[in-house]
Amino acid sequence: MKKNLAAFALLTLLAFPQAASAHFGMVIPSRPSVATTKDAGITLTLRFWHPFVNEGMNLDRPKAFSVFADGASFDLLPALRKTSEQGLATWTAAYTLSRPGLYAFAMEPVPYFEKEEDCFIIHYTKVYVDAFGDDEGWDKPLGLKTEIVPLIRPGGLYAGNTFQGQVLLDGKPVPRAEVEIEWYPGPTLRGKAPAEGLITQTVRADAGGVFIYTAPRAGWWGFAALNEADNKLPWQGEEKSVELGAVLWVHFYPLLAPAPLK
Repeated sequence: MKKNLAAFALLTLLAFPQAASAHFGMVIPSRPSVATTKDAGITLTLRFWHPFVNEGMNLDRPKAFSVFADGASFDLLPALRKTSEQGLATWTAAYTLSRPGLYAFAMEPVPYFEKEEDCFIIHYTKVYVDAFGDDEGWDKPLGLKTEIVPLIRPGGLYAGNTFQGQVLLDGKPVPRAEVEIEWYPGPTLRGKAPAEGLITQTVRADAGGVFIYTAPRAGWWGFAALNEADNKLPWQGEEKSVELGAVLWVHFYPLLAPAPLK
């Protein structure tokens, strides 16, 4: 009887594999905000990655990479330099925040075909960096094909705070959008989860495309809202569906210990 149960358990695991780390486009700045001119130069790293377990895929040179500031966008593709992590293609760009304001960096990758899911993946990925105490405009959409618009100021969050965002597709809210969430432990670390199903967390947006999530730990957290595109793309003579991801990276600060009064 025990042998039969063990065999049944093995067949069940093979038939229904455990959840794995999700795909995320990544645009991570070397610092989440700039307070002084000596820190005004930042480096942005672009990846296509499984953030929590810190494993990835090759990222081809993006189709577009821009910075949005002062109501205008500027092309940063010429600034990209090909790099490598774990033998996989990544990209970096240096940028100097020259004046006060909110800077939004956004990447559109070329479509990536995921054989295991039998579809193409396009993750429109963005991150905000505020400079010299000015972060007005954080609640305004950039006009991307799909994006998450913050409803809570992304530059002022502590670990344990709740983040709220709205999922847009073609500028319209997406009711009941599925949002995958992962923590990124950093370039040299791997997250530890008590069970594989806790690597990627998932929430549903409400009827207005709004979702909430409380981050339990400081650091960078990625939010990826997934929708299927209306069009298909060819792959080896067949038409394949396209997953559109609206990805937003948000930094949560650690709450520091209080200092004694002087």
